[in-house]
Amino acid sequence: MATYKNEGFNPEEINALKEECQQEGKSFVYVEDDDLDVLESGECVHIQFPGEYQGQEVIFDALVYTLRLHHSSLVYEMAVEQVQKTFPEYVPPEDRKPNYKITPELEEEAETALTEIIDEIEETETVKVQEHVEVDNEFDYGISLDICLNVEEVTDEVIENFIRNFKANSLNLDNTLYSFTSDEEA
Repeated sequence: MATYKNEGFNPEEINALKEECQQEGKSFVYVEDDDLDVLESGECVHIQFPGEYQGQEVIFDALVYTLRLHHSSLVYEMAVEQVQKTFPEYVPPEDRKPNYKITPELEEEAETALTEIIDEIEETETVKVQEHVEVDNEFDYGISLDICLNVEEVTDEVIENFIRNFKANSLNLDNTLYSFTSDEEA
């Protein structure tokens, strides 16, 4: 039996995924991912699907998310960076270690500054995003795809449509630059 440096190229793994897809009645399967709490929001999903890469069968491991989510993530990261210039001891809640300590007053001041910076970045449309697909062929399992689409929600239909066009090499991404504000109704 052959061993593969990357099991995402292993025909047995690929066939197992094809069978799982067939059982699900879809061209892909969802991957449970404890690291992504946004998966419950409908704005981001982790999937796998079989396909071809440079003439070789492979498993694509993909993160599919909305343009709005991508934008808000970039805005948040930029705002946190700016806040940390003024409040170097501030660590956002999602990055805090169990022993992290900050005074309630300092935390409130930093959080207020964070909110103001986010509002300013959104108002000035400093961050603009567009649809994209990033391919990582150095991934540890198959080929990784980072897929950002201009949709309200990542549904089965959106995913099926993407996979069909991706496999047919007929993907047309919207290269318009977009900016969002967090108070817009979705």
